[in-house]
Amino acid sequence: MPQLARLALSLCLVPFAASWFSPIEAAETEQPNILFLFTDDQAGWALGASGYPHAVTPNLDNLVKDGAYLTNAFTVTPVCSPSRASLISGRYGTELGIQDWIHPQREPDLGLPLETVTWVQLLKDAGYHTGLVGKWHLGTPDAMHPTQFGYDHFVGFRTGGAPTKNPTLEKDGKNQKFEGLTTDILADFAIDFLKEQKVDQPFCLSVHFRAPHTAWLPVAEEDWAPFAELDPTIPNPDYPKLDVPRVKKMTREYLASVAGVDRNVGRILKTLKAKGFEDNTIVIFSSDHGYNMGHNGIWHKGNGHWVLTENPPATENIPKGQRPNMYDLALRIPTIVRWPGKVKPGIKINNTVSNLDWFPTVLEMANVKLPAEVKIHGESFVPLLQGKDVKWDNDFYAEYSTKHQSHTHMRMYRTPEWKLIRDYLNAGRDELYHLTDDPAEANNLINSDSPEVKSVIAKLDAKIQQHMKAINDPVLGTISAE
Repeated sequence: MPQLARLALSLCLVPFAASWFSPIEAAETEQPNILFLFTDDQAGWALGASGYPHAVTPNLDNLVKDGAYLTNAFTVTPVCSPSRASLISGRYGTELGIQDWIHPQREPDLGLPLETVTWVQLLKDAGYHTGLVGKWHLGTPDAMHPTQFGYDHFVGFRTGGAPTKNPTLEKDGKNQKFEGLTTDILADFAIDFLKEQKVDQPFCLSVHFRAPHTAWLPVAEEDWAPFAELDPTIPNPDYPKLDVPRVKKMTREYLASVAGVDRNVGRILKTLKAKGFEDNTIVIFSSDHGYNMGHNGIWHKGNGHWVLTENPPATENIPKGQRPNMYDLALRIPTIVRWPGKVKPGIKINNTVSNLDWFPTVLEMANVKLPAEVKIHGESFVPLLQGKDVKWDNDFYAEYSTKHQSHTHMRMYRTPEWKLIRDYLNAGRDELYHLTDDPAEANNLINSDSPEVKSVIAKLDAKIQQHMKAINDPVLGTISAE
């Protein structure tokens, strides 16, 4: 079903608390375990299997060999909180009141609405033992605790950030300080969870690493070793005024952080195998959004920063040094699915999927039916994983309203060929890229006089506004008032 049609089905969305539903009906077939490995700020290119020569990710590359590699997986918002909200709810951040990362000091009461139905809750209702290790970032109040949205077990941090070393984490309902590297400690807790599982109850464990979110250092010596003397090739060395030494330094540190994640993924998968769970466990690997590292003169994600020796001047809503964006590099996420006996090892899927699609996909994997009352926007891509020839909509809509450093209302529509980005708050920031000829998005065609280009802009603009209407985007009212 086309994405817009799926959206139209959600117009009458009414929030229902998960506790209002009768027990979820599950199929009589055996339910597989699910291990959902999730990183923070990992770019699609920061993976050896992507072809990037400097990434050291042998364990993730082995997952690619053993499962399906989705090369065009995207997030609908390229920053932490709204992306995670969409992942767990199947809805856009705008619908949930989460349009940018949640600032725990400035927004202490903001978080996932209490009535939000999550796929984790539906798995729990279907008999799964559920756990979350690591980052939450969907509300710090107790009422918005992960256990209120379906997780039986939680150890980690509710805020968006934790130090790279010696973190304070919540365990058994109490904040405690732990000694060591945070990536290793979170993996330790994931391993503990796996060791406690029994064969007579399916489990779903989400492991939300804080890496490779900055700060990247310190890392373990073995993770730093491949990069200590590396002179990395960088994507745009000739970009005007690019701070090349800084980009190279950040690249080394970033890749070392990724290597630390990969090493711990290996530890977790080794435990899974030792417990005898490997053949009946779906292993999913993904990230909350992508990352720029010198590409087009910037670094960071959707709320990007210039990495130049001299920054462009500030504007009314864009401070000096800021470059909010919806580049593919900020939106594309590394995504792998290993499903023994169901997914052909080594399959590559080029269809476009988004984090909205996880909700129905995970339910189908677990043989759990979606209650009729729950309206979501995604579509299960299980048929793609199984190599079936199905009709699939490869267009993609995304949104991002920045509000902490810069202030924007960016809305985007992407086809495999074209991509239009509108900023409804700031005139002069609209962008159009011909992805077929310009995958790096270096040549903005928005002011082209070409009749063909103008026609494309009109069509994509209409698509954007149709999607905004379908989710009752409040920004649409500001457009009408102009």
